[in-house]
Amino acid sequence: MEEEIKAEFLKSGFTFDEEEEVLKKCVAFCINCKLSASDLVSSWEVYYLNRQLDEPVVYNAQMDGFLIYLQDELRDAAVKEEQQLHVYSMLDVSGILNGDEQDTKDEILRTPTKSGQSKVEANDSMHYTFEDYPTSRGRAETDTPYGRRKNKFVIQQTGCDLPALEGRRTDHGDDNLEDDIISRVRPGKRCSLQVHGSKPEPGCRFMYERIEDRVNHLENRILKHAAVCHASGLYDEPTDATIASQKSIMAVGMICCDGEGRLNEKSTLLQCSAEHSGGQRVRLDLQKLRQFSIFPGQVVGVEGNNPSGHCFVASKIIDYIPCLKSSSVNFPPAKKQDLDPEFASTDEENISELSMIIAAGPFTTIDNLYFEPLSDLLAYARRKLPQLLVLMGPFIDSEHSEIQKCSIHKTFDEIFQLEILKKLQDYVEYMGSSARVLLVPSTRDAHHDFVFPQPPFDVQLHDVTHQILSLTNPGTFNANEVNVGCCTVDILKHISAEMVSRKPADGLPWDGRSKLANHIIAQRSFYPLYPPAEVVPLDLSLAPEALNISSVPDILILPSDLAPFVKVLCLGESNDVEEQVKCLCVNPGRLSKGDKGGYFVELNYQGSPQTSSASIVNI
Repeated sequence: MEEEIKAEFLKSGFTFDEEEEVLKKCVAFCINCKLSASDLVSSWEVYYLNRQLDEPVVYNAQMDGFLIYLQDELRDAAVKEEQQLHVYSMLDVSGILNGDEQDTKDEILRTPTKSGQSKVEANDSMHYTFEDYPTSRGRAETDTPYGRRKNKFVIQQTGCDLPALEGRRTDHGDDNLEDDIISRVRPGKRCSLQVHGSKPEPGCRFMYERIEDRVNHLENRILKHAAVCHASGLYDEPTDATIASQKSIMAVGMICCDGEGRLNEKSTLLQCSAEHSGGQRVRLDLQKLRQFSIFPGQVVGVEGNNPSGHCFVASKIIDYIPCLKSSSVNFPPAKKQDLDPEFASTDEENISELSMIIAAGPFTTIDNLYFEPLSDLLAYARRKLPQLLVLMGPFIDSEHSEIQKCSIHKTFDEIFQLEILKKLQDYVEYMGSSARVLLVPSTRDAHHDFVFPQPPFDVQLHDVTHQILSLTNPGTFNANEVNVGCCTVDILKHISAEMVSRKPADGLPWDGRSKLANHIIAQRSFYPLYPPAEVVPLDLSLAPEALNISSVPDILILPSDLAPFVKVLCLGESNDVEEQVKCLCVNPGRLSKGDKGGYFVELNYQGSPQTSSASIVNI
């Protein structure tokens, strides 16, 4: 057979790089896929043209990608054959009535029977071939730049002031069989999981926003900020900033720009509430401030005076509202979805300890829809055995070149089911009942509602219903008494593009990334920027309460195109470190960047942000 395959390749004008290895694999392909030598070479020619390969040389490194192509062809043929239905005719009915139903029955049942056989044989061949060639992990080793990586998993950096994860390896190639067996039999500890809030719900109607909805939302934010500042006892009762006054007063309002351009120090206005000043705006003078950091939509308290009635001269900006810690907040029973009744009485030793792997899409490289980075991520998770795997969209990226060109032959939902949910289902079945996966949608998901706030995915997997779950965007959940908030909209990048800041001149430390993340907690909102960025379909009529952060979460996950980081945020104006509220902010980056791998975060939370460990892993 090797000689026959070689002759067919040479006849078609192809030569070999590693002839012995290539022919050995081609023989295995012919046996497993039930192909003749001529059929195999014909399939190679189609693969060669589709991949737009330049040289007429059959390389050994291309065989794994060719195997995936053959298996996809087998699967598509089996599904297509299975969907063919027999249409009864008058001849069938006459044959049954005349007693000649045996031939008819055989003809009717022949196609489903062969379909089932071919489908099973295709699956068996896929399993057999993957075991025979350990270097082929599905689509992970193709001739793309992603497949030519040498180091699979590299610890890029550890979190700021956080220790690295113990026992890590800088390169995870092919694992030993012994390690794989140990991973299979080692028992895992299942984490509890509670989702706070359930709005917006799947199938909700949107694009019905009124101007009144936006006005009420902005007004409520200003009034809430004013009420909390006054209730803290640290500041006077807010007054009208638009009235001329020589004495120092305290005002609360929203930062806005006097035009359509970008905010700067000369164009800054303070819009007060309708209750205190009828919603009027006044120009804000920032010259006396040593340092500040402001952006449009930010609700702040301002101390100063308005000598002329036309310009409020600020002496201090109060951009932090005292927040309650998550452990002291009791969520309403109607808005708390308890997914684990068996964890009602959790042991003390399990409280506030959680191992997580956090990754954000895109989950495939820009040059294909093979979802190779997702497969590698799941392979990494199988070795590390995290209690919770948090995957944040986009899953089916609307900005992907293949989707924008409409060159795919499946619907977006079919791709999501086959390439995402099927892989995750295999993952939890392999890991056992202790593994849990949480999905968070994105406004860039082509198969989901383009609105923000965003409803969860309608995931219906009967066998693993309580292991693969979906969350709203933004959303909060509680796992092992660790409160986690997450939002897939790139608010960090959007604020950084609009923010105006003045750094201290005395050389005090200034961490820009921590400052961006602090704004989210200080504003008690997952998206405090207003007007929103053009790419954000903000609909405040849907569920404006979904944007609110009712308490400081233990972990805040904000995926962004900015450089990945893990930061401990210290909230509050107190100089006492022990009195400051702390939160662990995680930007896992993107799992793929262009045609190369990206980043994800491995996190072990141990009671508090200071005692936790985290690593940013590059694939």
